[in-house]
Amino acid sequence: MYRFSIENQDWILRFSPNIQIEAEEKQAIISSILQLGRELPFFPHGDSFIIMNDLLGIIVFNVEKIPSMILTVSNIVTENKWYIQKNLTIKPYKKN
Repeated sequence: MYRFSIENQDWILRFSPNIQIEAEEKQAIISSILQLGRELPFFPHGDSFIIMNDLLGIIVFNVEKIPSMILTVSNIVTENKWYIQKNLTIKPYKKN
Protein backbone atom coordinates (compact mmCIF):
# COMPACT_ATOMS: atom_id res chain seq x y z
CA MET A 1 0.00 0.00 0.00
CA TYR A 2 1.24 3.48 -0.90
CA ARG A 3 0.05 6.97 -0.05
CA PHE A 4 0.27 9.92 -2.43
CA SER A 5 -1.33 13.36 -2.92
CA ILE A 6 -2.79 14.95 -6.04
CA GLU A 7 -4.56 18.33 -6.04
CA ASN A 8 -4.63 18.49 -2.22
CA GLN A 9 -6.32 15.09 -2.03
CA ASP A 10 -4.65 12.26 -0.14
CA TRP A 11 -4.95 8.93 -1.94
CA ILE A 12 -4.12 5.35 -1.05
CA LEU A 13 -2.82 3.00 -3.75
CA ARG A 14 -3.36 -0.65 -3.03
CA PHE A 15 -2.93 -3.87 -4.98
CA SER A 16 -5.41 -6.74 -5.22
CA PRO A 17 -4.13 -9.89 -3.51
CA ASN A 18 -3.91 -11.68 -6.87
CA ILE A 19 -1.21 -9.28 -8.08
CA GLN A 20 2.38 -10.30 -7.35
CA ILE A 21 4.86 -7.76 -8.74
CA GLU A 22 8.32 -6.48 -7.91
CA ALA A 23 9.19 -3.05 -6.49
CA GLU A 24 10.35 -1.78 -9.92
CA GLU A 25 6.97 -2.63 -11.41
CA LYS A 26 5.14 -0.94 -8.53
CA GLN A 27 7.26 2.15 -9.13
CA ALA A 28 6.23 2.13 -12.83
CA ILE A 29 2.57 2.08 -11.74
CA ILE A 30 3.08 4.96 -9.31
CA SER A 31 4.87 6.95 -12.01
CA SER A 32 1.96 6.37 -14.39
CA ILE A 33 -0.56 7.57 -11.80
CA LEU A 34 1.44 10.71 -11.10
CA GLN A 35 1.53 11.46 -14.84
CA LEU A 36 -2.27 11.13 -14.89
CA GLY A 37 -2.20 13.80 -12.20
CA ARG A 38 -5.07 16.26 -12.26
CA GLU A 39 -7.44 13.90 -14.08
CA LEU A 40 -7.57 11.38 -11.22
CA PRO A 41 -9.83 13.42 -8.87
CA PHE A 42 -12.49 13.65 -11.61
CA PHE A 43 -13.10 9.90 -11.78
CA PRO A 44 -16.29 9.16 -9.83
CA HIS A 45 -16.60 6.63 -7.03
CA GLY A 46 -16.96 3.11 -8.44
CA ASP A 47 -15.41 3.99 -11.79
CA SER A 48 -12.61 2.01 -13.45
CA PHE A 49 -9.93 2.98 -15.95
CA ILE A 50 -6.88 1.48 -17.61
CA ILE A 51 -3.37 2.65 -18.36
CA MET A 52 -1.34 0.97 -21.10
CA ASN A 53 2.21 0.80 -19.78
CA ASP A 54 5.16 -0.28 -21.96
CA LEU A 55 6.77 -2.26 -19.14
CA LEU A 56 3.72 -4.00 -17.67
CA GLY A 57 0.92 -3.99 -20.23
CA ILE A 58 -2.62 -2.91 -19.37
CA ILE A 59 -3.10 -1.89 -15.74
CA VAL A 60 -6.70 -1.93 -14.50
CA PHE A 61 -7.60 0.54 -11.75
CA ASN A 62 -10.74 0.85 -9.60
CA VAL A 63 -11.63 4.15 -7.91
CA GLU A 64 -13.17 4.40 -4.44
CA LYS A 65 -13.96 7.69 -2.76
CA ILE A 66 -16.07 6.52 0.17
CA PRO A 67 -14.92 6.52 2.97
CA SER A 68 -11.41 7.38 1.63
CA MET A 69 -9.73 8.11 -1.69
CA ILE A 70 -8.50 4.65 -2.68
CA LEU A 71 -7.10 3.52 -6.00
CA THR A 72 -6.88 -0.25 -6.39
CA VAL A 73 -4.81 -2.01 -9.02
CA SER A 74 -7.22 -4.86 -9.70
CA ASN A 75 -5.35 -6.54 -12.53
CA ILE A 76 -2.43 -6.35 -14.93
CA VAL A 77 -2.77 -7.88 -18.38
CA THR A 78 0.52 -8.49 -20.18
CA GLU A 79 0.73 -7.82 -23.90
CA ASN A 80 0.90 -11.51 -24.81
CA LYS A 81 -2.68 -11.83 -23.50
CA TRP A 82 -4.20 -9.01 -25.56
CA TYR A 83 -6.68 -9.89 -28.29
CA ILE A 84 -8.55 -7.87 -30.86
CA GLN A 85 -11.88 -8.69 -32.47
CA LYS A 86 -12.63 -7.66 -36.04
CA ASN A 87 -15.97 -8.76 -37.40
CA LEU A 88 -16.32 -12.37 -36.22
CA THR A 89 -12.62 -13.11 -35.80
CA ILE A 90 -10.52 -12.80 -32.64
CA LYS A 91 -6.75 -12.64 -33.09
CA PRO A 92 -3.80 -11.86 -30.84
CA TYR A 93 -3.14 -8.13 -30.73
CA LYS A 94 0.10 -6.99 -32.36
CA LYS A 95 1.55 -3.50 -31.91
CA ASN A 96 2.48 -1.74 -35.11
